[in-house]
Amino acid sequence: MPAIIRSLLETDLYKFTMWQALLHSHPGAQAEYEFFCRNSPAFPLAELKADVERELDHLCGMSFSGEELDYLRGLRFIRSDFVDFLSVFRFQRRFISVEADGAELRIVARGPQVHVMGFEIYVLCIVSELYGRRLAGDDALAEGRRRLAAKLARLRAFAGEAPCRHPFQFFDFGTRRRFSAAWQDEVVSALAREAPAHFRGTSNVWLAMRHGLVPIGTMAHEYLQAYQGFGVRLRDFQKAALEGWVQEYRGDLGTALTDVVGMDAFLADFDLYFAKLFDGLRHDSGDPVAWGEKALAHYARLRLDPHTRRLVFSDALDFDKAFALYRHFGDRIMTGFGIGTHLTNDVGIRPLNIVMKLMSCNGQPVAKLSDAPGKTLCRDETFLAYLRQVFQHPG
Repeated sequence: MPAIIRSLLETDLYKFTMWQALLHSHPGAQAEYEFFCRNSPAFPLAELKADVERELDHLCGMSFSGEELDYLRGLRFIRSDFVDFLSVFRFQRRFISVEADGAELRIVARGPQVHVMGFEIYVLCIVSELYGRRLAGDDALAEGRRRLAAKLARLRAFAGEAPCRHPFQFFDFGTRRRFSAAWQDEVVSALAREAPAHFRGTSNVWLAMRHGLVPIGTMAHEYLQAYQGFGVRLRDFQKAALEGWVQEYRGDLGTALTDVVGMDAFLADFDLYFAKLFDGLRHDSGDPVAWGEKALAHYARLRLDPHTRRLVFSDALDFDKAFALYRHFGDRIMTGFGIGTHLTNDVGIRPLNIVMKLMSCNGQPVAKLSDAPGKTLCRDETFLAYLRQVFQHPG
């Protein structure tokens, strides 16, 4: 079988944007990332160990091509010194380990953060595709195409409804848990061809380059979590992270992620200064309607016109959920919908719910206090309790 990762651009845009920001602000940080599977796989993932090792060996032999570097250099928010860094960058195999822990697969990346943070999406792609190869029958792609055609028909029917004040726009956020690289490519091609009025881009930078699409993404949880280990007062880590982003991007990439310590704690830090500097907010856990109503109430308190702001929804979306949210909010604020597994791994098998999360930074535990049960990850219960206390998070 050909190698799963075909290009080092084959990752989410926000890996590059966070990478650049942290390279400039905290180049000496040390970090540890760990792989987790949140659902029950159909077979022990430990059986994939040898194949994962082989794919990581291949990944660590790759480098960016001149064409890829030129593409990145053409993005106005990517700085030339970061592209110069990427031109000599190679993943180092010694910074990532793969072990069989009983039936589980344990993958840990540990070392300089500006080196190991890039492993995440590639690891998830590798495990997801290897898993799909073991389970899928010969009819998987035929079933995927049938389901994709039904989704496109559903989208066309929805497009015939009376629109809200703001247009319905969605993006492909499905790289990390895709069925395969080839299938994501096929899905993105079909969406770009069949739904150009609504499909506005992909988080996958390589596919954006290949298909002439807009690469989509700003920040993930790891960026804000890292500031828990950067020596700032814990109560101020969100404000420090947001300020770091503002200073790095100067108005570009203005969608802030809200659920690292919960929406209420985020809004307490998201004052008029930040609300004016950021274009909008991204939802990734908890009740999306309640979250959106809190965001609108916050903008109202700050006397900011919500029609100049955007809410991006990205938590386990399918089209029906996205349509319902659009109907609820589309007349009141701009919206966007990042749809992942429902687009890129809906072929008749149950996908893995896998993540690779930042667990420590500079020797300090870090954590996310999610607004949804089951998404909180931290090895240190004492730190987790302290974080809850500081931000008055109910747990």
